[in-house]
Amino acid sequence: MTEQSPEQHPAKPIKVLLAEDQRMMRGALALLLGLEDDMEVVAQVSDGDEIVPAAKEVRPDVALLDIELPGRSGLDAAAELRLALPRCRVLILTTFGRPGYLRRAMEAGASGFLVKDGPVEELAAAIRRALAGERVVDPTLAAAALTAGPNPLTSRERDVLNAAADGATVTDIATRLNLSASTVRNYLSSAIGKTTTRNRMEAVRAARTNGWL
Repeated sequence: MTEQSPEQHPAKPIKVLLAEDQRMMRGALALLLGLEDDMEVVAQVSDGDEIVPAAKEVRPDVALLDIELPGRSGLDAAAELRLALPRCRVLILTTFGRPGYLRRAMEAGASGFLVKDGPVEELAAAIRRALAGERVVDPTLAAAALTAGPNPLTSRERDVLNAAADGATVTDIATRLNLSASTVRNYLSSAIGKTTTRNRMEAVRAARTNGWL
């Protein structure tokens, strides 16, 4: 447990929302953060679609979001959460330290981006720093993001690749996204070219590896 002085932290505990689909990881984070004198985990969710409704109910000071969640991703939920509760700081905590994810997190208004293999003391410190208005980013990932360049895919190209990820046909994708089959083919062709791959599934893998989806 970390010793805190009244001068350093407010009398009321920092209210934290956790979004993590792995039960063991979620429980461990809640337990460890609960040992901090100035923090209280007020909500735990396992599905991305539950983040904003839960946040509206408990009004957390900080939301700690995983990226890979059932339903809505943590990155998509971050953008909606920032609109719904502008005073809530968002920290992305993920296993996948990909530069593209970092860029998308910052574009979504996140206050920080950390990888899961760091010590809990650093996570607690990051929560306090985010609440104080600082931007907290893993330094190694920040350096990689600067050299990686921007996401080359348009939003529609990302939509089409996401729809293609489960092996859907062009017709299936067109129906799902309310597009014509020829338009879907054009988006797929463009995405394949931008990712310098040979087919749609290779494009999906390349885009995911770079954090573009």
